[in-house]
Amino acid sequence: MALDLDFVRSQFPAFASPVLSSHAFFENAGGSYPCMQVVDRLTRFYRDRKVQPYGPYPGAEAGGAEMDEARDRLAAMMGVRREEVSFGPSTSANTYVLAQAVRKWLAGTGGAVVVTNQDHEANSGVWRRLAEEGIEVREWKLDPATGSLGLEALGALLADGKVRLVCFPQCSNVIAEINDVAAICAMAKAAGARTVVDGVSYAPHGFPDIPVLGCDVYLFSAYKTFGPHQGIMVLRETFGFELPGQGHFFNHGVLYKRHTPAGPDHAQVAACAGMADYIDALAARHGIGGDAAARNRGVHDLMRAQEVAVIQPLLDYLGQRNDVRLLGPREAGRRAPTVAVELDRAAEPVSEELGRNGIACWAGDFYAVRPLEALGIDREKGVLRMSAVHYTSAEEVSRLIAALDRVL
Repeated sequence: MALDLDFVRSQFPAFASPVLSSHAFFENAGGSYPCMQVVDRLTRFYRDRKVQPYGPYPGAEAGGAEMDEARDRLAAMMGVRREEVSFGPSTSANTYVLAQAVRKWLAGTGGAVVVTNQDHEANSGVWRRLAEEGIEVREWKLDPATGSLGLEALGALLADGKVRLVCFPQCSNVIAEINDVAAICAMAKAAGARTVVDGVSYAPHGFPDIPVLGCDVYLFSAYKTFGPHQGIMVLRETFGFELPGQGHFFNHGVLYKRHTPAGPDHAQVAACAGMADYIDALAARHGIGGDAAARNRGVHDLMRAQEVAVIQPLLDYLGQRNDVRLLGPREAGRRAPTVAVELDRAAEPVSEELGRNGIACWAGDFYAVRPLEALGIDREKGVLRMSAVHYTSAEEVSRLIAALDRVL
């Protein structure tokens, strides 16, 4: 079954916008378009529920109910308990708070933390700073030729049994190779370590099935999964209660409040239920039944099949050019459709020229300074990044290729 792209694009107001529809949009890795279900819920909240939620009057009761609905439905989609889903202002903020809990958890234990140099800085820097507290930090290094993370190298880091936490991305925001999360988590668990997965660059291509992945923490950003600007953290119960609480002391008994030191944005939390609405709309359109988790898996597979088919021609085109270096695998099935290239010139002026040619994308380091340095890429020159999601059309990719031909 193929994804009904006309139906998909009808769910996004941006495609009818005279401002946004003028360009083919390839900056999805920086933030996707929001679906209309999210926009409608956010508008309704500000219009009819913008009071302190959970109070004993209609607007407050409705607002609190919608916030609960978002948590309930996202948890069901991802196969976890509702208490295991926490909201925060961003994934960077959620990861920072989590690191403060780990700092106390590991203090004086002799335990070590593994980080990678394939990560966005949000899932790298906060863990590396634990070394300032005397906690050993070990680096799982990418292959400088391919950008890949090798499982053998991880095995060597885990061999002495001292590692208590392994932090890694499901995929990098510039290399884009999809890491085998389930295999990595199984290795870490066998060595007595917990796992923190940065899913920010993968979740836009399908919400996670947490039990299948086997991680202890999964972090992603709703504004990249067709929603509002919230960070979402799935923190499994056993690990969440093992970590010292970071919120108000009287909230430590409630897992989704235990590591939330500041109240989340009520309207945006409520609007996150619109992401579940959207997944359900896609499931209904394509005849995918079952419970919420089954519908999510079916939609995930549809999204990925569409992305793989649409982005492969771009990878083939770039792979044939001798004036660009394509980062990550050349096979669309092995990667997210986030395509970064090193050019023979500074990348940002090229992105500006593409903008004048009807293509919306950008250039720079994208907070992926460590992976770019490991690949030998000059941060000042940066990379050109073109990122798609399931609503990207084959026609838009053709327009991108033609524009690249003119500009390069």
